[in-house]
Amino acid sequence: MCLGVPGRITEIWREDGAAYARADYVGETRKLCLNYLPDLQVGEYTIVHAGFALTRIDAAEAVETVRVMREVGVLPPEASGVAS
Repeated sequence: MCLGVPGRITEIWREDGAAYARADYVGETRKLCLNYLPDLQVGEYTIVHAGFALTRIDAAEAVETVRVMREVGVLPPEASGVAS
C-alpha cells in the first residue's frame, strides 16, 4: 500500500527528453517525473505514485491532507514542510 502524501514542487528541469521535478514531502525531498502532468509549476502540489506525478491538488487540500495524516498518526506532528 502507498500513502498519498502531498508534495510541493520546488524545482523543475528536463533530462533525456523528459520533465522532472523535485518535491518536498513534509521535510523529505524526492525526484519525480512530470510526464503525466507536464504543466505543473514550482509551488504547486501533487500526489505521486511510482515516481510519477499523477494528480495536481490545491494548497488547501494539501494542508488538510497533511493535517489529517498527522491527526491519525501517519505523519509526525512536528514534521516540517507542507502544513507547518
